[in-house]
Amino acid sequence: MRIIDSHFHWYPKSVFEALAKRTDFPRAVPTARGGYTVMPFEGVAHTSCWDEWFDLDALLAHENAQGFETDVICSIGPFMSHFSEVPASHGLHDAQMWNDEMAAAQAKHAGHLWASGVVPLSDTKMAIDELERLVKMGLVGVNIPGSIGKTGRIDDPRLEPFYDRVEQLGTVLFMHPTDLAFEEILDGYNGALYASLGRVIDVSVSAYRLVLSGIMERHPNLKIFVSHTGGALPYQAGRMDKNSKAAKLPRNPSEYLRRFYTDTVSPHAMGVRFAVEFYGVDHVMWGDDYPCWNPEGALNVFNEAGFSKEDQQKILYDNARRFFGLKDPVKKKEGALA
Repeated sequence: MRIIDSHFHWYPKSVFEALAKRTDFPRAVPTARGGYTVMPFEGVAHTSCWDEWFDLDALLAHENAQGFETDVICSIGPFMSHFSEVPASHGLHDAQMWNDEMAAAQAKHAGHLWASGVVPLSDTKMAIDELERLVKMGLVGVNIPGSIGKTGRIDDPRLEPFYDRVEQLGTVLFMHPTDLAFEEILDGYNGALYASLGRVIDVSVSAYRLVLSGIMERHPNLKIFVSHTGGALPYQAGRMDKNSKAAKLPRNPSEYLRRFYTDTVSPHAMGVRFAVEFYGVDHVMWGDDYPCWNPEGALNVFNEAGFSKEDQQKILYDNARRFFGLKDPVKKKEGALA
């Protein structure tokens, strides 16, 4: 059976090596685990990866060792905040490096790996220009952070032209926790509070901003992928309908929430089942968050959820092909000239 992992991470090491060569900010330093601590400014440091994240061949081999032929859609995860947190010129430079690496990996593994890109949201024109470039390169979506630095918001009115262009191009917005806005107020317990709950809050708040701001009302064809079964959104939809009247939306917030697409990344079968019930089976796609999680654990939870064969086919494969518009490479006919 062939399946598609809609929530898979691989980091091109060359981007971090380039940051590690810098003597001023932003820069990076290697860690004992084979990853990097990235410092966008003096006194600010983010560590979010280890050596496993850089070995694409090993990651793909592990995915394909579970009894399935597994294709993957590569998104960024927490590091996407970097490109919009640093000064715009640095953000654009690093985003272009990242996007070039993603396009090269997609070409190398054509038909088995599709990749998404990133833009520097700190400058709207730069973001739109790089969005157009990454779409021309064939990347299947663009990652946006939960916030632009700690205080900038993704629903800032200046970004309306960016969302206009995303909608026009028909590309997908990837939303994933980015470890900036809530990390400090949810500190303690050796990171357990933030890792278990803070990231869910992070992605939920940022996604709900797109609802309350009216962005989703003004852009009915915007395609949005919210990771981790939608965070807290499906479970608190009734409360949002009850308590969001001040936003003066023409529809109940839950109507906009159900337009989102999401994944099965939850170590809890009941949570996966509820996500499918809330969003509808056509809006949920298989994902394992590898290497943050692993395909073995994710498959065990998915099997425990007890979906029908028909629904399994949709979640494991069909929905991702349709939503991302995935196409296999055109095979050359025998004897055709290169």
